[in-house]
Amino acid sequence: MTDTAAAAPSSYPAWRQFDAGTRIGETVERWLEAERDQLPLWLPVMLGLGVACWFLLPDSRGWAACGLVFLAIGTAGLALGRGGRAWRAIAVGGLAAAVGLGLVWWRAERVAAPVLARPVVATFAGLVVRVEPLAARELVRLTLEDVGAGEGARGAVDLPTRLRVNLQQADVPTGLAEGATVRLRARLMPPPAAAVPGAYDYARVAWFDGIGAIGRGFAPVTILSGAGGGEGLRGRLTRHITARVEGSAGGIAAALATGDVGAIGEEDAEAMRRAGLAHLLSVSGLHITAAVAATMLVVLRLLALSPWLALHVRLPLVAAAAGALAAIGYTLLTGAQVPTIRSCVAALLVLAALALGRQAVTLRLVAAGATIVLLVWPEALAGPSFQLSFAAITAIVAFHEHPRVAAFFGPHEEGRARRFGRGVLSLLATGLLVEAALMPIAVYHFHKAGLYGAVANMIAIPLTTFVVMPLEALALVLDGAGLGAPVWWVVERALGGLLRLAHAVAAAPGSVAALPAMPEGAYALTIGGGLWIALWRTRWRRLGVAPLAAGIIWAAVTPAPDVLVTGDGRHVAVRTARGVAVLRDRAGDYVRDTLAANAGFDGEPLLLTEQADAACSRDLCGVDVVAGGEKRRVLATRSAYLVPAAELIAACRTADIVVSERVLPRRCQPRWLRLDRSTLSKSGGVAISLLRGRIVTVLDPADRHPWRAPPLTAVTDSDGGYRKAYPESAPAWGRSAGDRRRGWRDRGGPSRLRDGSI
Repeated sequence: MTDTAAAAPSSYPAWRQFDAGTRIGETVERWLEAERDQLPLWLPVMLGLGVACWFLLPDSRGWAACGLVFLAIGTAGLALGRGGRAWRAIAVGGLAAAVGLGLVWWRAERVAAPVLARPVVATFAGLVVRVEPLAARELVRLTLEDVGAGEGARGAVDLPTRLRVNLQQADVPTGLAEGATVRLRARLMPPPAAAVPGAYDYARVAWFDGIGAIGRGFAPVTILSGAGGGEGLRGRLTRHITARVEGSAGGIAAALATGDVGAIGEEDAEAMRRAGLAHLLSVSGLHITAAVAATMLVVLRLLALSPWLALHVRLPLVAAAAGALAAIGYTLLTGAQVPTIRSCVAALLVLAALALGRQAVTLRLVAAGATIVLLVWPEALAGPSFQLSFAAITAIVAFHEHPRVAAFFGPHEEGRARRFGRGVLSLLATGLLVEAALMPIAVYHFHKAGLYGAVANMIAIPLTTFVVMPLEALALVLDGAGLGAPVWWVVERALGGLLRLAHAVAAAPGSVAALPAMPEGAYALTIGGGLWIALWRTRWRRLGVAPLAAGIIWAAVTPAPDVLVTGDGRHVAVRTARGVAVLRDRAGDYVRDTLAANAGFDGEPLLLTEQADAACSRDLCGVDVVAGGEKRRVLATRSAYLVPAAELIAACRTADIVVSERVLPRRCQPRWLRLDRSTLSKSGGVAISLLRGRIVTVLDPADRHPWRAPPLTAVTDSDGGYRKAYPESAPAWGRSAGDRRRGWRDRGGPSRLRDGSI
């Protein structure tokens, strides 16, 4: 009796489970059959998943394990592929993810190049492979290759084979151009990692670009060979345009023609960014499309003037070929950067579809473009350019492919007024959708999101596409006969209106929402939910709302950090009652902007020395930070000069967090956290949330990505390192005892601590 009773429940659930599994499998099969046209769209998504896993996992063991998991999933799907469409989709997805992971891993190893071991000042020679004028900053940026050993203060210094140097415009010799070999002296440093968590990680970008050092060059710059070649077509065209149109308007005109944004003033560039118009400054799909469309229109109209050609030749096909040549030529003219190449590839795919008589712009076309880019440049996935451009075009195409949207905004038999109103409504709806789609990406990468960009783009995009670019092209043609001045005047006025629009939108209340760094998990949920909604067509797409909402809520409730510390320990930002305040009064604009943005603060950072709850001397600064009703004391050094040990140790005991750019005495023990040179060299920049006691660091000791532990140049200069290269900012730990004593006398003696305050 007992045996029978025990046996019955075990067999009954098994039958029910088998039946339930069968029904679920049938439901999935029916769903995938209904979505069969959408399945190819997930190929670049799975490729991107593999690439993302390589960036997220820390070392080769994790990469290999993840790749094997993807391969196992893919082979299992192949083995069971005859069982239905679901298994075939799983097979393709698993294998695509494995390919993506393997591609980016191979690419990272393939571009491996030595990185400068330490900051140095050296004299060296190199081949100029790229010249980028930055007129608004009065700089010229050179990318040099084939750089050999340099000469330091005390001997030879090994240098990377490829580096980037900024020169003052006044120091650039006449005739300097790409292909020249130059000799110069420069202060160089390794490509820096992100200053604080969430900031721009140039070390990663430089690794894939093969750049092993960056720095500032000094006069004299000597051209050893290759002089007299001129600036090249791109440089001459940029200089010609900026000579015709002055100021930032000329910089924008040059950017539209050559992709060179160096002549745009920083204030105007910031206004364009805040207004959501920065995409107009980089050559992208909008510019390529305008160039292709204009070329096709002109070629088609000119060829149609011949009756014989109109009757015997497929003129649209000829015009499409001319448009393809225009796209390729425009891409080469503007420097052939990865974003421009990506847009060119997409334009060529559209032209190929037109030539084949297929629908020009579809999600399959977008997926094909994304797949090509990921196969050639898998590292592009991690950059904001790839994410922003493909998110925008995916949102636009998915929106207008929806049957109800297509029916409402499609052709109608109606009057001009209603047709115009429908077009304006379509433009506004598309703009709002794009702003919503791009907002999570902008918050993740830039910690800011524009709120009025949709309205601004309704004016700016037609103005740029249908007025500025055609008139600029006409002016350049007329300049051949010396007749372009009137047209340039109109171009300047149109671009002036664009800048006024940007400043008006940027200055509007609430034009920008500033948020702290978004957690990677929240970002993944948001992107995954958005893709699920965009790429499916049946009611199952609604399931994407759950991860999308979860990611948005997670990001919204993530608190801004209370304390930010840069990786060198020199700069600290603290959240006070009045806003974000920085430690050093003379911090540069880049540092101040980085600290404010990553603290989720929109505005000019305050000075810690001017805050009522801070007590600062020239060498130390203490401030009380209130979080969740609790007060924490932060103590930071403000200079490279030593504080008497007894006073420093006493101050450490009163502080919860101590920050310094140098190594602190062992007896300097705060109540909670000590961030000195030895600690920060392992952690990198630090973000601290006091309420939750959460600490986020830039560096992870387990991270073995190649730019975190790169091959270094040999150190042959025993006495020409950091201390000699940067005497004006060298920390006290790198100075001699005599230097320290002289510094103390120059500073008027030690700091005085009274009652635990400074």
